[in-house]
Amino acid sequence: MEYGTDVLAAQRQPPRPELPQIAAQRGLVVEDAAGEFCGAVVVCEKDAVTLEDRHGKWRVFPLDPGIFLLDGKPVRLVRPSQPAAPAGRAAGRTASGSIAAPQSRAKVARASRIYVEGRHDAELVEKIWGDDLREVGVVVEYLGGIDDLPAIVADFSPGPVRRLGVLVDHLVDGSKETKIAARVASPHVLIVGHPYIDVWAAVKPSVVGIRAWPQVPRGQPWKEGVLHAIGWPENTGAAWQRILGSVKSFADLEPAFLGRVEELIDFVTEPGSA
Repeated sequence: MEYGTDVLAAQRQPPRPELPQIAAQRGLVVEDAAGEFCGAVVVCEKDAVTLEDRHGKWRVFPLDPGIFLLDGKPVRLVRPSQPAAPAGRAAGRTASGSIAAPQSRAKVARASRIYVEGRHDAELVEKIWGDDLREVGVVVEYLGGIDDLPAIVADFSPGPVRRLGVLVDHLVDGSKETKIAARVASPHVLIVGHPYIDVWAAVKPSVVGIRAWPQVPRGQPWKEGVLHAIGWPENTGAAWQRILGSVKSFADLEPAFLGRVEELIDFVTEPGSA
């Protein structure tokens, strides 16, 4: 008797192999998973790897999940048994993970600027990227509300050497923020956003001692709802200081927030934008 195709054969297929694990040795050239940044490993620490591209620009990436492209194929970078250390540069690091530059005289601020949505956003950016921004002469200001963005952009008068980068909370399809951002489109303005309702949620919940940021029903004030759910005193100012004080480095922030800030810094510091 002849039998047809074994219908269970597909179920007996071996599971897909995991991505190859590659030690992040200094000099290894890889691309980030999105294919947007290609560089050689210059330093690898417990939670992050730093790449340097052919223009000398450095970018820090978290090692969780640590997926990169090596010769166009996905791999997972892991910390080598002998971690790569910086060569020819100061070993000190800023809170953003960048190699700290030697102390120098204060720089004249660039014409280009970065705007964030509120004071808490500005304070978080300052804590993590403040040293880096001062080194390149970039000033960060805050909008005080996304509704003011069109007027601020018009007043700023962006141009080739006067770029404007804007970080917006909750920039998701169909949101009010997305519609406002579309009104100020310009090659000299870059508006990026993270998916969080408030910048508080850009801080990893474990950093502030909770399992997850609570889901707050629509129509309720988000911050007050969070404080009620986690049992903190309902004082948003004190709560923010507690959250901000818990953040020590870029590793305490969500990658979706880290990437957007780094993108803005790159935009306003590109060669020719000064």
